[in-house]
Amino acid sequence: MDKGSQTTAAVAATTTTTSNSSAFSFISKGWREVRDSADADLQLMKDRANTFKNLAASFDREIENLIQSATPTFSVPAIRQSSEIDFMKKLQPKISEFRRVYSAPEISRRVMEKWGPRAKLGIDLSRIRSAIVAEVDETEEEDMYGIVEFNKFKKGRRARFTEEGQFGDWEPIRALKTRLREFEKKNASVEIFGGFKNSEFVEKVKSSLDVPPLDVPELLAYLVRQSGPFLDQLGVRRDLCDKIVESLCSKRKNQLVLRSLAEGEPPTVDSDKINDELDLRIASVLQSTGHCYEGGFWTDFVKHDVSDGKRHVAIVTTASLPWMTGTAVNPLFRAAYLAKSAKQKVTLLVPWLCRSDQELVYPNNLTFSSPEEQENYIRNWLEERTGFKADFKISFYPGKFSKERRSIIPAGDTSQFIPSKDADICILEEPEHLNWYHHGKRWTNKFNHVVGIVHTNYLEYIKREKNGALQAFLVKHINNWVTRAYCHKVLRLSAATQDLPKSVICNVHGVNPKFLKIGEKVAEERELGQQAFSKEAYFLGKMVWAKGYKELIDLLAKHKNDLDGFKLDVYGNGEDAHEVQSTAKRLNLNLNFLKGRDHADDSLHGYKIFINPSVSDVLCTATAEALAMGKFVVCADHPSNEFFRSFPNCLTYKSSEDFVAKVKEALANEPQPLTPEQIYNLSWEAATQRFVEYSELDRVLNNRHNPAKVGSKIIAKSSSLPNLSEIVDGGLAFAHYCLTGNELLRLCTGAIPGTRDYDKQHCKDLHLLPPQVENPIYGW
Repeated sequence: MDKGSQTTAAVAATTTTTSNSSAFSFISKGWREVRDSADADLQLMKDRANTFKNLAASFDREIENLIQSATPTFSVPAIRQSSEIDFMKKLQPKISEFRRVYSAPEISRRVMEKWGPRAKLGIDLSRIRSAIVAEVDETEEEDMYGIVEFNKFKKGRRARFTEEGQFGDWEPIRALKTRLREFEKKNASVEIFGGFKNSEFVEKVKSSLDVPPLDVPELLAYLVRQSGPFLDQLGVRRDLCDKIVESLCSKRKNQLVLRSLAEGEPPTVDSDKINDELDLRIASVLQSTGHCYEGGFWTDFVKHDVSDGKRHVAIVTTASLPWMTGTAVNPLFRAAYLAKSAKQKVTLLVPWLCRSDQELVYPNNLTFSSPEEQENYIRNWLEERTGFKADFKISFYPGKFSKERRSIIPAGDTSQFIPSKDADICILEEPEHLNWYHHGKRWTNKFNHVVGIVHTNYLEYIKREKNGALQAFLVKHINNWVTRAYCHKVLRLSAATQDLPKSVICNVHGVNPKFLKIGEKVAEERELGQQAFSKEAYFLGKMVWAKGYKELIDLLAKHKNDLDGFKLDVYGNGEDAHEVQSTAKRLNLNLNFLKGRDHADDSLHGYKIFINPSVSDVLCTATAEALAMGKFVVCADHPSNEFFRSFPNCLTYKSSEDFVAKVKEALANEPQPLTPEQIYNLSWEAATQRFVEYSELDRVLNNRHNPAKVGSKIIAKSSSLPNLSEIVDGGLAFAHYCLTGNELLRLCTGAIPGTRDYDKQHCKDLHLLPPQVENPIYGW
């Protein structure tokens, strides 16, 4: 016999002989297979049998002490108290019977007959099971329930103890378990291997028997699934990652199929179910070890605490009225309708431009001398269109206008303009735009839940510029970077946008109620037999080539003869206005150019057809408004128009010839009146409901979590499960913070000079402390 085998046998024997645990814990440990010589095995078993006799006598004394102490300890009614003590007295003979059976002289002989070289030992537990189950059945009417099941050795290697159900809050049983644990700890004091206590060894063995350890395929599957967003950055498709996880979890999949068959359900298992089972498997193993994940290196737990019972929603956007752009109008309506429910407080954070930038951005030379003046303008505009006074707060952050990008870039740390006491839920309108040059606190660290809403298809615009393919490649990965680092959830208005991490597609925009009222008025006129439409077709949009003007001129030039006599009025202003008009004149197109105006203007009510050939939009607001007014809409068969296809008045075309056919169809027919369901789908009430659902805002606002049950345990996956994606996202945010702090890198990537911090004019307009005072830099 080699030295390693002797050591293994000695550990097993010493552990068994010195263990003073109860019958339950003694059975659950089991014995290891012994490969020693026959003489050594017999001697060890004799020692174990003699020690067990002594332990049984001591165990009887502990049971008697427990019965004597039961009366003052248990706080139960007197009627039930006596019955519970009677149960304990009845239980003592059963345990004594167990001691007599296994302490008898012939037990050693029986054990030695079965124990031999490379033999396997099993204990007949039928007596114990019969005794316990019989006692449980007798006391079933006294609110005790549970079935204790013992399984014999499996392949001679280990014993398993499973418990289905539980004894609930029954005081005697809980006290019995407590005294048994105390008894085990008090007597398990023998030290082996220079100070390693036997009780510690027993506890490790017991805990390892509760939940089977993870195998290699499960670990690999979890690693691949957690690395999904990172692999997506490297070009590995998500469906390929799902297939790898499914193949690694084939054993688990087979178990789910068998379970479905047993429950009478179809034997189909999708990837989501496999992922949920894998999460629960990992969480149950971690919970069995006592591990609780409390965040990593990048996690900041200083977040909003709801003390007044009301949640707070902050909406941050990149534009403001009177600039009539989607990111100014739609977030304003979102704030109004979220505040209308009165379930949460709402703050709308919009950019403040200095006077010089206001003159470049706002129409009709409209400027404001103070934020309060602009706030009054915004509130009056909103109340005129919604018909109610919205109760929400409007705040301003410093911004600068970029002529090259035709957009507003934040100056300084935008997150600092939401007080920490209100930092609960954040909605980032255009999250990629807001975070391109964001050098400040990480949004997901400051807020409990951050939702990004993608408004613009930046890649489509960039591809039209010089070296557009290279620029689009870089911007695509930067957008992936910042949305992963700063958002918990991303909503894309349509599939026309870039496929970003953590994103889902849902139209969360509605239509100004004013347009719905116009549509109702048109329907009433038609019911009375009046002519609702006196004009043919029009197009409305900012006059830049990327907004559909190129496509419009190409279509009309190609089919000038097919659409002979068709006249189109075009409304819009923009930097490409002169070039667009000169091109149309040179091609002798029947286009009538007019100045831009509000889509709700009375002069536009009489048109029957709205033409929109743009393929650069994400979700065209003008298309939704035209449908709400009861008009025909002729638009391209494009992902940006997917939401509108369900409306019968939306005519989509796939080719230039199809465009001609749809225009002629609209000219020859009358639009159908909108149904109540279609009107509701276009409203902001429906859009707000979709937003709350798809952003998981309802779960966050109601503090709902989704715990899962594994066996008799309730496991919250998020509390025990470390998330590799969170670690990667934190690293990306830290790297982005470091890079955006370098002024040279900012300028090389197109940032406006001096936008890392706000300037003196912003300090004066917004009454801010200088950035050097607000964020001092201490040196040595």
